[in-house]
Amino acid sequence: MLQRRQFVGALLAGATSPLFAKTPRLRVGQIGTGHAHASGKMEAVRSLPELYEMVGVSGAEGALGRAYEGLPRMSEEELLAQNGLSAVLVETAVGASCATALRALRAGKHVHLDKPGGLEHREFALMRGEAEERGLTVQMGYMLRYNPAFQLLFQAYREGWLGDILEIDAMMGKLADPATRRNIGALPGGGMFELACHVIDAAVTLLGKPSEVHSFSTPTQPGDAVKDNQLAVLVYPKTTVTIRCNHADPFGGPRRRFQVAGTRGAMEIQPLESGKATLSLSSEQGAWKKGSQPVSLPVRKGRYDEEFIDLAKVLSGEKKLHWTATHDIAVHETVLRAAGVPVT
Repeated sequence: MLQRRQFVGALLAGATSPLFAKTPRLRVGQIGTGHAHASGKMEAVRSLPELYEMVGVSGAEGALGRAYEGLPRMSEEELLAQNGLSAVLVETAVGASCATALRALRAGKHVHLDKPGGLEHREFALMRGEAEERGLTVQMGYMLRYNPAFQLLFQAYREGWLGDILEIDAMMGKLADPATRRNIGALPGGGMFELACHVIDAAVTLLGKPSEVHSFSTPTQPGDAVKDNQLAVLVYPKTTVTIRCNHADPFGGPRRRFQVAGTRGAMEIQPLESGKATLSLSSEQGAWKKGSQPVSLPVRKGRYDEEFIDLAKVLSGEKKLHWTATHDIAVHETVLRAAGVPVT
């Protein structure tokens, strides 16, 4: 069991890991710039020159921001043919992401695939299964997996600190501007599919695939019928999970939360990416005392850095990716059902 100092130390150790000193740089490229996280992912990779060499971007349209300064633009075929290319970041619009990932896999490349991974479940499951058959990594772009507060939560559950989980309550919201409303309005699953997939991934990490999923949508502006105010209930044998996604919330950012209550403890993370939480325990667990206590863990400045530090470890053979194809397929199906999209 990690003590509190050991846990914090492990979080801070990434930048001084032997990986940074010993591993040859991985040659990577990016396909597409249409995803909301595209420029942020590019910035993250280019901020880790000890680990990665970014060779170029394909599928880029129009003027690009500072994250892409000095990078060659090329066709997808040219990018995938680059000598020594190890992996690609798939940052296309969601509708094209799964097919793009599959082409990269068939070219022998590992893939970082941004969330939620595609519109059609059958297509996603086939792509994820083919990656396994080819022995290639697909890392899904769920950044909460690498947040230190969520890492502590996963440890707390894994080691039994919380007992049996009885309830999870989570929320992701924001006040959507007109462009965002148009974007989520074009998706069959609306905001739940595009944004709340992050907290659904965390819930499935803890509990696995639910036995039932119930979806509710109450649009705030019936004139455009955009799914901007949604609720999903995930049902498990001992647990009920509620997931809310509200794109009409002016205080949605600071209110984003993930709360877990179990038979022996509880943990509330709020705001989601802050590294701040309240941990409540029925008994002492190492340096974590009995009762309720505040948690404040260091968060790297780069929102996506930890994803790509972990990916470098996986691709260098230092470790295996924790999240399996079975998990990713279960998450994708659950996200669709939570968003009210039929899965066939």
